[in-house]
This record gives sequence, C-alpha cells and structure tokens, in this order.
Amino acid sequence: MSGFDERKKGQEAKFAFDAEKKFRAEARRNKLLGLWAAELMGLEGEAAKSYAAEVVAADFQEAGDEDVFRKVSGDLKAKGVAVSDEALREKMLSLIAVAGEQIAAEG
Repeated sequence: MSGFDERKKGQEAKFAFDAEKKFRAEARRNKLLGLWAAELMGLEGEAAKSYAAEVVAADFQEAGDEDVFRKVSGDLKAKGVAVSDEALREKMLSLIAVAGEQIAAEG
C-alpha cells in the first residue's frame, strides 16, 4: 500500500471517529437538556428519564439542533415554564461542552 493510500485510510478513520464522537456528544447533550427541562417542569424519576429520552429522539426529526430546540421550548411553554429562547440556546451550548467532557473522561 502506498503512503498516499495509508494517509487516506487514516484520514477516513479519523473522520469516522470524529463523527461518532460528535454524535455521542449531541445525544448526551440532548439527554442532559431533557433532564434539565424535566426538572423545570416538575418531572422526577422515571418521568424525567422518559422525557429526556423523548428529547434525544426528537433530534432524529431533522438535521441540526432546531428540532430539539423546538421540542424543549414548546414543552416548557406548554407547562408554563418561562425560559427565554436565548437562555435555552445558551443552556444547549453549555451542555454540549459538558457532554464532550463527560465522553472524553469515559475514554
């Protein structure tokens, strides 16, 4: 195998690893976001875990974060919980960092 082919294969492996890491971090962020929102809505125990799973599943509706944002924002508003769109987006950003750190710590 030539050096070029080896580099290409290495780059493909890195791309796949980075994509999986990004996917895992986003899924973890969505779970953490769901648990945070569940707490604001007064959900506890299994109800909170179930809601967090719904938030994770909402991310599969379309590419990007807007599907998750709409789900959580709509649910909070429906329960009468006052969280601004800006505060929710900031929470999503802070939790993606937390999720990345957790995943890195897990190895």
